[in-house]
Amino acid sequence: MKTQFFDRTEAGEFLAENLSTYANRDDVIVLALPRGGVPVATEVAKRLNAPLDVFVVRKLGLPGHPELAMGAIASGGARVFNGEVVNAMRISDEVIDAVSGEELIELQRREKAYRAGRPPLELEGKTVIVIDDGIATGSTMLAAVSALRQLNAARIVVAAPVVAASTYREIQRAADEVATVMLPEHFYAVGQWYEDFSQTTDDEVRDLLAQAARRQPVEA
Repeated sequence: MKTQFFDRTEAGEFLAENLSTYANRDDVIVLALPRGGVPVATEVAKRLNAPLDVFVVRKLGLPGHPELAMGAIASGGARVFNGEVVNAMRISDEVIDAVSGEELIELQRREKAYRAGRPPLELEGKTVIVIDDGIATGSTMLAAVSALRQLNAARIVVAAPVVAASTYREIQRAADEVATVMLPEHFYAVGQWYEDFSQTTDDEVRDLLAQAARRQPVEA
């Protein structure tokens, strides 16, 4: 039984084995949450012979309390709100719009940098496998799933090499399927499950996406 991955590439190889039923299908798209999810998703996309793209999620932090998320925005123009926080804190539409505008600038900067001019893949009606290098609290992934619902993905599969057992059920309720290799009860940080957990850079993300685009020239 696997207890630690060497790096994100090896983790992607193991994860791909649990997603083999999605190989060689023309309705499947692999999405990576940048940056750490990209090396993992690259291996999965290779082995499934599926197109790869990034799916950027930016949390909307409450002004003065950025750690408190009042929602998120994501690739494709999707916006997700935490109704409990918005209502409890009586956050106005003006504040939400202002924070959304700031985060949208960063989201667009990242997408432009990562895709290098390539258009985003069309997600409507597709089976989307959305991947990160690990899931701890699950807040970013849950926002991604909600955003993908808004973008009319037909089926959403959440996949990560390691998922905290305490978070797994919540992710399972939100997505259509969850795939993982390790499901530890004692989970402190994603990095503890990797021997090499060095930061993935923007340049690495750009290079991996460019390589994937050359492997899979067909439009999804």
